Amino acid sequence: MTVIKIVTDSTVDLSEEMIRQYNIHVVPLSLTIEGETFLDRVDITPSQFIEKMQNSKELPKSSQPAVGTFLELYNQLGADGSTILSIHMTGKMSGTVRSAESAADMSESNVHVIDSRFISKGMGFQVIEAAKLAQRGNNLDSILAHLEEIRHQTKLFVVVDTLENLVKGGRIGKGRAMIGSLLNIKPIASLAGGEYTPVAKVRSHSQVIKYLASQFVEDIKGRTIGKIGLVHADGNELAQNLKKKLVELTGFDEIEIEETTPIISTHTGVGAIGFMYYLK
Repeated sequence: MTVIKIVTDSTVDLSEEMIRQYNIHVVPLSLTIEGETFLDRVDITPSQFIEKMQNSKELPKSSQPAVGTFLELYNQLGADGSTILSIHMTGKMSGTVRSAESAADMSESNVHVIDSRFISKGMGFQVIEAAKLAQRGNNLDSILAHLEEIRHQTKLFVVVDTLENLVKGGRIGKGRAMIGSLLNIKPIASLAGGEYTPVAKVRSHSQVIKYLASQFVEDIKGRTIGKIGLVHADGNELAQNLKKKLVELTGFDEIEIEETTPIISTHTGVGAIGFMYYLK
């Protein structure tokens, strides 16, 4: 029986405990802030990054892993004849999956690369399921079929609490940001088709919770909840309040909350949350 080993990248937002439990290999992206470069979650924690970002005048920059980094790992993992399944963040937001594909083409190992079409725990749902199925001895084709099903049944929402990073990144002008801040606008976006897609603008955290909870309740009608994940960029209170509301409405309380990767908080800014789930 061929052993299947799972590789992903550091935007997966899984706890160290989960990564160890399922023997997942994580390739870190890198971040540059005020002239210093860090490997995501290796040289800097999400909390340390948030503090540095708040004191920086410029938007930090993120970089995908080098092809050589993937190649070295693939050759090492496949040296014993194992197959490698490498699952990565949406290619519409990063070149990470392209680097992985280039390395797979060069590697002597049997490597299959997947664009998860998601980030954070939206990708993590696929990574964990792949690892579980691999541990049970499922073959690659059956794992890929299951991951495609999860991908089609997953939804991910991002809520931005401040427009500061959108200004630093040149996505909106200071004038629009000032008006948005005065109106206390909280943009809500989805990751439909792997792309950041604005879906609503609300004016308070209570309206954020109301919007997301109502979307979820509508989606689960006649269906079974697979997984729910919440992440935040120094926005734990909002994440906890949304979790409380979801438990109250559905009774489902297996909801993990994690600090999100700096790769994501670079773009969302402080106070943002991510809400994602898949249904069966």
